[in-house]
Amino acid sequence: MAKHLDLEEQEQLDELKHFWKQYGNLITWGLIAIFGAFAAWNGYQYWQRSQQAQAAVMYDEVERAATSGDAGRLDRSLSDMKDKFGGTAFAQQAGLLAAKTYYDKGNIDGAKGALTWVAGKSADAGYQALAKLRLAGVLLEAKAYDEALQQLSGSFPKEFTALVADRRGDVLLAQGKKGEARAEYEKAWKLMDERTEYRRLIEVKLNALGVNPSAALPSAAATAAASPASAPEVKQ
Repeated sequence: MAKHLDLEEQEQLDELKHFWKQYGNLITWGLIAIFGAFAAWNGYQYWQRSQQAQAAVMYDEVERAATSGDAGRLDRSLSDMKDKFGGTAFAQQAGLLAAKTYYDKGNIDGAKGALTWVAGKSADAGYQALAKLRLAGVLLEAKAYDEALQQLSGSFPKEFTALVADRRGDVLLAQGKKGEARAEYEKAWKLMDERTEYRRLIEVKLNALGVNPSAALPSAAATAAASPASAPEVKQ
């Protein structure tokens, strides 16, 4: 019996050797690929965390430069941020902060450059939309109307559509196109949340063009009066 079991075990061992000889390399390379991918993922996560931490430190440097008003320091820190951490959210925030600082200091070209970079490089649709809106405003002040409208073309996240329409109305009005401007303001007013204070500003712009958007809204009482009265129940 023992000898029979020994022969059976030997056959199983031979089959295992044959199987490993035929498929061993394939299995080994598969395991290497799996564990290698796992290690790479962990490495990537570590790299991402490291990048974000370093980007946060550099953003602090940009913020300090902006607060101090040191233009040269701001230029250098923003340039370093773009070169080393341009793909991070901190870099987009730094670009927007630098643009505001440049603008406040009268450095319009610097503001345009920073906003153009965020609008063109940001992977975040929100930061991109914000940069385009601000850039359109700067171009409007510079009377570069066609360039401003170009920044306001294309698709935007839903939450920005009212602001885009409002800014487009500003540009069109500056061009003397009152009818088109009024249409954009009306669109912005309708899209803007009625609880938002900014909606009142859009209404003022419409009032200046001879339009009272609130008057076009039916009151609750008028709506109730206009609806047909319920027919009395007829008893059989």
